[in-house]
Amino acid sequence: MNRIVIVGGGLSGARACESLRAHGFVGEIVLLAAEDHLPYDRPPLTKGALKADVDTQLRTDYEALKVDVRIGSPALGLDAKAKKVRTAAGPVDYDALIIATGSVPIMLPGSARQLAVRTVEDARALREHLRADAKVVLVGASWIGAEVATAALAAGAQVTCIEFGPAPLSNALGEEIGKRFVEWWTSVDLRLGVGVHEVTDSGVTLDNGEEIAADVVVAGVGVRPDTDWLSGSGLEIDRGIVVDEYLRTSDPHVYAVGDVAVRWSPRSKKKLHVEHWDEARTGPDAIARTLLGDSMIHDPIPYFWSDQFGHKIQYVGHHEASDTVVVRSGPDSKWAVAWIDDNGTLTAHLSIDSPRLMIAARAAIAAGARPDPGSLRDIDRSLT
Repeated sequence: MNRIVIVGGGLSGARACESLRAHGFVGEIVLLAAEDHLPYDRPPLTKGALKADVDTQLRTDYEALKVDVRIGSPALGLDAKAKKVRTAAGPVDYDALIIATGSVPIMLPGSARQLAVRTVEDARALREHLRADAKVVLVGASWIGAEVATAALAAGAQVTCIEFGPAPLSNALGEEIGKRFVEWWTSVDLRLGVGVHEVTDSGVTLDNGEEIAADVVVAGVGVRPDTDWLSGSGLEIDRGIVVDEYLRTSDPHVYAVGDVAVRWSPRSKKKLHVEHWDEARTGPDAIARTLLGDSMIHDPIPYFWSDQFGHKIQYVGHHEASDTVVVRSGPDSKWAVAWIDDNGTLTAHLSIDSPRLMIAARAAIAAGARPDPGSLRDIDRSLT
């Protein structure tokens, strides 16, 4: 194997470069980055970067790693049979290909006068609008919506949030748990159960015909895997690029990792689409090991965190809508949430302002714990 090409200039792309060299690959590495930047970290974009300039640059030393980094060079197509990635500058040959193109935000119908927060430029553009008395309309009381609302309120802006569901985060956590977060939004004009018909040049028009004026509209309704460039490639795509537990695609010379991948989980016995920072961080090491002959299954317990309204939320595991929800209560109004499946096995856990709870939950999920349902309601009782 002489050349490995990595498509994607995010965390996974950077980690892939580091992991390949760390595990002894001495051949050529080419990194194709669509943006005009070296790979950088994205979580700060909806946190600190909305308040001030922050350094999001990853510390990867591409020169020391002897990586041919080509910024501003998005992949335009893939000829898997010929092992070539098509770019504006011409085809790039590979012996093995790692796809780490991440996801792209879903935008709202209507005027292009709307922002999402996916790139450094997005964060900078939105920060300019977050000022005292600015009218900010958020569409989606999602993880990102909550983080943007937090920054906007801190800047003194007037914030309205339009959420189609019955409660904040209801799409991710369910209505019962979502309603517990409503009180966090008291400084926001939160409109639940209503959709946006379109974005206009002066704000948004709701499905009920109401018009809301805005200085800036922020779309926080989700993302989709960046796979359009793979049309006709022959790779299996179902929501994202389908990969096995080694992150191999249907083509043995092509791997995919991060937001763009839908991976098989032996632990869960199902395909998972894990759109979390931790997934992008850890997956490249498994790919590097497998490519270099030391096959490694990639099946970590998913982990995600969000900083919003002065609280830190930490979610670990993966639950299905059919799992039983158990609210765990403790002193001083402290609470958390656990999910258990039909066999009584702990599948996921949500902690609030309690990293120790998250660590214990991760260990319990890894151990396949089946906590006593009665004891589970006590936040101070062990999950095992």
